[in-house]
Amino acid sequence: MDKIINRALRAALLDRDFFQEAENDIDLNQEALLVVIIVSVASGVAAFITSLINGRFGSAVLGLIISAAVGIANYYIWAYVTHYIGTKMFSGEAEPGELLRVLGYASAPRVLSLLVFIPFFGPLIGLAGNIWALVAGFVGAKEALDLDTTETLATVFLGWLAILIIGGIVKSMLGVSALGLLG
Repeated sequence: MDKIINRALRAALLDRDFFQEAENDIDLNQEALLVVIIVSVASGVAAFITSLINGRFGSAVLGLIISAAVGIANYYIWAYVTHYIGTKMFSGEAEPGELLRVLGYASAPRVLSLLVFIPFFGPLIGLAGNIWALVAGFVGAKEALDLDTTETLATVFLGWLAILIIGGIVKSMLGVSALGLLG
């Protein structure tokens, strides 16, 4: 567990050498996924606590499950869309697994979403974690795809935009936003 925490911290600290290591080490596939699962469950726990504070136990359970599932789904969507855009639009060179590894670790700062239930500061801390993860994703994708800064920025932004659009559609179909579960 110490190794996973160390790697997640290196990713959060935007360590380019770490992202190069993760890009090339297929033995880190499961560990990168584990980081995403931990972060997604943390987000689900925050949704659970927030709903409990508001006296909605049923919504709390649903928020826990949906938040965790959406976090994991978003990871795969972001990795594959980023891979597609980076390799097809900008001629980057990477296998999907490379993006899965670097973006999995890059999601580590999202663990701050665990604190969103704290009045006023919680949502700001959660937002900071999401922005931090996006920046880490940029660093990781740049290393994995071997693109220049502008191409990487466009690639990561479009991948992130895909998550927002798909997530918005799914949330509206499930009525989750109306329940106030997933902001």
